[in-house]
Amino acid sequence: MSFSTLSARPLILGITGASGLIYAVRALKFLLEADYTIELVASKAVYMVWQAEQETRMPPEPMQQEQFWRQQAGVDHAGKLTCHPWSDVGATIASGSFRTLGMLILPCSMSTVAKLAGGLSSDLLERAADVQLKEGRKLVIVPRETPFSLIHLRNLTTLAEAGARIVPAIPAWYHKPQTIEDLVDFVIARALDQLDIDCVPLTRWEGH
Repeated sequence: MSFSTLSARPLILGITGASGLIYAVRALKFLLEADYTIELVASKAVYMVWQAEQETRMPPEPMQQEQFWRQQAGVDHAGKLTCHPWSDVGATIASGSFRTLGMLILPCSMSTVAKLAGGLSSDLLERAADVQLKEGRKLVIVPRETPFSLIHLRNLTTLAEAGARIVPAIPAWYHKPQTIEDLVDFVIARALDQLDIDCVPLTRWEGH
């Protein structure tokens, strides 16, 4: 299958209320610049996190959200971006008949992890993730929490057993990072590796 065919099939990007929205912004930047089609859904808590972390208000309307996320990512026109309200459980991404490359949730809160592990779908993000699991598609979860409690670990284990890939937001240093963005981009690259997507400039380990 060609790259153009793959990139035409949408990737769902789920963003929860965990701290670390820079992960979502940087991932969106690289994906749009690589001309991917992105179906984005941000949970209700994301509105509060934007205000707390950046003193920025995320607009509620989908078209305004698209402009907002493109502005944050610094990508005006490349790729295709569709934003969905968190409450719209009738959206395309809520159905298994809507074919995707899979779904990436970053950052992922422990509340979302718990709901997914319990099979609960109280909003569109959770429903879309549940669909990926039931359809046997790729679901990549980037939890942003520390330390993990035993409950967190058990929930993450349940999701791993159900087929999800767990990529904690843990950076590396062998690529000699110089900025916060270098550390963030390493995590994003490793998460996208699980989806067979290689669009993040990264110095990969080549041995001694």
